[in-house]
Amino acid sequence: MIRVVITDDQMMVREGFSVLLNAQPGMEVVGEAVNGREAVEKVAGLAPDVVLMDIRMPVLNGLEATREICASGSAAKVLILTTYDLDEYVYQALRAGASGFLLKDASARQLADGVRTVAAGEALLAPTVTRRLIAEFSRLASAAGPRAPLRERVADLTERETQVLALVAQGLSNGEIAGRLVVAESTVKTHVSRVLVKLGLRDRTQAAVFAYESGLVTPGG
Repeated sequence: MIRVVITDDQMMVREGFSVLLNAQPGMEVVGEAVNGREAVEKVAGLAPDVVLMDIRMPVLNGLEATREICASGSAAKVLILTTYDLDEYVYQALRAGASGFLLKDASARQLADGVRTVAAGEALLAPTVTRRLIAEFSRLASAAGPRAPLRERVADLTERETQVLALVAQGLSNGEIAGRLVVAESTVKTHVSRVLVKLGLRDRTQAAVFAYESGLVTPGG
C-alpha cells in the first residue's frame, strides 16, 4: 500500500486529489496539509511514502518544505504539483530534493501513475518541461562551472557506472540504457543502485541533478 500525504492550500484541490487517489488500488491518502509547515509535521508523524506538494503556499512554501523533508532523512518521496510551468520552479524543486514534477492539469491516470513512479524510486517530470529543464541544468552548470568536490565524487564510480549516470541524466529509462549499452536491463538496475549508494543519492532524479551540477553532463552532451 502506497501511503500519500496531500499538501495544498486549496481545499477543493486536496479533496479532489484525495478522492482520485483513494479510488486507486494499492494507494491510500493518510493525511492532508494546508501549508509546507504542516506537511513537514505530517511527514514526521505519518511516515508516508509519497508527498504531493504544491509550491506556492502560506507559512512555508513547497520548495522549503521539500528541502526540510528531504534533509530530515525521511524516506518519503516528494512529487511537486503546480499550475506553474516554469523552469525556475522545476530546477529549484529538484535541487530541494523533489523526486518528480507534474502540472495540476494532469489526468487522474497520470497522477496515479506519477505517485507509483516516485514511490518506486524513479524520476518523474512532466513531458512539457523535460527538454527545457535539461537546457536549464546545462545553462546553469555551464555558467557556474563544475563543482570540484562533486567532480571528485564522480571519480569514485567505475567507467560503466559513469556511463549509466550520464544516460540517466539524459532522461533514458533502464530499458533504453540497456539498449544503448547492449546489456541486460537487470544489469542497468544494478549499476543505478550502485551509483545511488556510492554518491549517497535518494533516487534517479537526484542522480540527474548531480550529473549536471558535477559537469559530467554538459550542454549538448
